[in-house]
Amino acid sequence: MASELHGEYKVHGGKLVVVDCSVTDGRLGGVRVSGDFFLEPDEALDAINAALNGLSADLPAADIANAVTAALPSDAVLFGFSAQAVSIAVRRALTRASSWVDHEWDIIAPTVLPTAINVALDEVLTEEVGAGLRNPTLRFWDWEEPSVVIGSFQSVRNEVDPAGVDKYGINVVRRITGGGAMFMEAGNCITYSLYLPQTLVDGLTFEDSYKYLDTWVMAALESMGIEAFYVPLNDIATSQGKIGGAAQKRLGNGAMLHHVTMSYDIDADKMVQVLRIGKEKLSDKGTRSAKKRVDPLRRQSGMTRQEILNRMSETFADRYGATQAHLTDEELSEAARRVESKFGTQEWLHRVP
Repeated sequence: MASELHGEYKVHGGKLVVVDCSVTDGRLGGVRVSGDFFLEPDEALDAINAALNGLSADLPAADIANAVTAALPSDAVLFGFSAQAVSIAVRRALTRASSWVDHEWDIIAPTVLPTAINVALDEVLTEEVGAGLRNPTLRFWDWEEPSVVIGSFQSVRNEVDPAGVDKYGINVVRRITGGGAMFMEAGNCITYSLYLPQTLVDGLTFEDSYKYLDTWVMAALESMGIEAFYVPLNDIATSQGKIGGAAQKRLGNGAMLHHVTMSYDIDADKMVQVLRIGKEKLSDKGTRSAKKRVDPLRRQSGMTRQEILNRMSETFADRYGATQAHLTDEELSEAARRVESKFGTQEWLHRVP
């Protein structure tokens, strides 16, 4: 007798979708979709269940969603959920996808390290999670030297002004994720990295995966009086403008890196001397003059950077049962080796001239 399977998925900003089913001879059977969503007409639920029954249990989430969409009546209205949400719940029932509570999470508190080491650790720790050598982990960055961290595919020549770099002693490093350049002086940003299995975002579009992985951040910001939201694809903003940006990298071993930098209190005058596109970056932060500071988190929360870091860490731990962890000597040594062989080399820095 086939065992009963159960999967749940909470839509970001939406409703809960639940799927109960079984698998016989590799195909779904006895499928029952339920939840606190809204659906019209009532018969559409029967259409969804019928579409799922008999499907191969090995189908990817996109194909499951397509089957649901094709079966829906032309007048169907789905509110608070989607065909994609149903497919994710199915995949979770089949244990092809995971949720936050399926994993034991670690948190690594801010540790002052050279920026190149921070960048190298992103690669090292992501690989370890994929290899099962480390729990999925949230790590907060810290650093001392003024730095620019450019995206994996950005041009050094186009992004960085050599005169500003020399004037202020800026350390320029390239990371493994895409996205834009980050101007980072000690204490002016809040930066964190999530190292996780890709099963956590199984079935999600790239756009939705950004929002999903930062749900806890939005909750932390809300607790500080900051109403934040995602602006596709990867910007975190409030009604007063952009406060941060995210980037991701998926590895072949099944792990992924999700990286976010948010502005706490940036010297915008210095930033536009260091970054060639600094003035354009300021335009979506509501800052017309470069003689101002880009300080959304400090100004909107009224909290110190350390207080914000504490609140974020507490929020993540409370939601997902995460425990405090630390970087091992072996991880730090491996990161240092990769700085020597990759992240600290001119070849890597100028791989996009």
